[in-house]
Parts: sequence; structure tokens; C-alpha cells
Amino acid sequence: MEIHIVRKPISLEEVTAMAKDQFEDMIKATVDVQRGILALGGELHSDEEALLLEDGSEQGNLWGINIYPEKKGNDRVEFDSMINVRPSQNNRSRGVEDPGLQARIREIVESMIIERP
Repeated sequence: MEIHIVRKPISLEEVTAMAKDQFEDMIKATVDVQRGILALGGELHSDEEALLLEDGSEQGNLWGINIYPEKKGNDRVEFDSMINVRPSQNNRSRGVEDPGLQARIREIVESMIIERP
């Protein structure tokens, strides 16, 4: 599947369709917390990370997540990716350990993936 860099909001319906084409109920995403953008649709978070790095992102600002479009609220975003293992940034797990960083990631996801009535 082609990786898409999301620079402006897209619909939840589009994300749901992308998820169904890939992992059924989930789509991988990598979020640039500095630039407020994300990449969707990679087989691996590292594929999305590489594309964002080519696009000008800095590695320390990139975090891998999984998005479950059909879930609501905090259940929509899962913090689980190998690219998140960063002892140098005090993140020693596949999750995102900093609650403030989690909030920033959720904020970006919510602003870029829009539910339409």
C-alpha cells in the first residue's frame, strides 16, 4: 500500500477505507509531533518514518502509533511501535511513556482525521 503524508485534514471514512485495504481494522501511522503531520499506510512504521525523514522531519520528533478508525476516544490510538524504543529520549518501550507526548500525538490525530456527521 502507498504511504500518504497527511498535511491537511482527511476524513475518518478515508482512513477507514485505507485500514480495510491493509490490516482490516487498523492502520499504522507515524506522527511528527513538531510539524503536526503524520504518515499513514506503511507496512511498517519504519517505512513511514523513512518517508517523513526524506520530507524534512527529524527522527526525534517521529513516533509510531496504530489507529483503529472504528473505535472512539482514547481507544482509537494505540502507542505501540519499534521506532518508539529510544533510551536516549527516556523512552525504553514500544509505547510512548510521556503523558504529555501522548496528548500531543492524540491532538494531531484528532486534528488531521476528521469525523463528518
